[in-house]
Amino acid sequence: MRNIRCVVEYDGTDLCGFQRQAGKPTVQGWLEEAVASLTGRATAVIGAGRTDAGVHALGQVVNFHTDSGIPVDRWPYALNSRLPRSIVVKDAAEAPGDFHARKSAVAKVYRYSVWNAPFPSVFHDRYSLHVRVPLDVGAMREAASRLVGRLDFAAFRAAGSTPVRSTVRHLQVLDVRRDGPRIDIEAKADGFLYHMMRNIVGTLLLVGEGRRPPEWVSEVLASGRRELAGPTAAARGLCLVLVEYG
Repeated sequence: MRNIRCVVEYDGTDLCGFQRQAGKPTVQGWLEEAVASLTGRATAVIGAGRTDAGVHALGQVVNFHTDSGIPVDRWPYALNSRLPRSIVVKDAAEAPGDFHARKSAVAKVYRYSVWNAPFPSVFHDRYSLHVRVPLDVGAMREAASRLVGRLDFAAFRAAGSTPVRSTVRHLQVLDVRRDGPRIDIEAKADGFLYHMMRNIVGTLLLVGEGRRPPEWVSEVLASGRRELAGPTAAARGLCLVLVEYG
């Protein structure tokens, strides 16, 4: 049995997230239908990250097992011919039999984009959050530095989400960059709690707007209380950029 590993890009605007849901358009659902139509067999497609509805990806990684003889370099062409324009398989390779897109990952990189200008951009609106109030990137960067390290991110986990064994994560990078009206908040970690990135962004935006000082972020982190952190930022600004493997 072959193990095929693919890199997938998608616009999540009109999708109901990665994970398969009955009767709804999802990345996993579309991929599994495409593989089944090519092989004649129902096949489980495993994703590195279960992105939410509206979240995008440049470098989602998936894998599936098949006994199909389709050459590995032909899989992207074959799958893309059966996928909607919002989902594109960019690369495919043979992986070891024990490779698992999610469990084998050692780090993920997410980027959140903010369009910080008086008016929204027609060309960026699907992929960024529009914020009219001028943001203090320096203050946001100072606040972000307080979240870097192996820390307990319970305060940034979605309230009521499925219990996990530990809320400690190693956030290796949390960078805030401005390029004209566009602000990118990029994070790299060994794992992310449910809504963790979007909750961090919502918290940093309160600092950028001057509604909270940078040191307040340390208090939120130490509290472990979700209700003290900022609101959950909109899904459309978030993108899974890269998944790293050892």
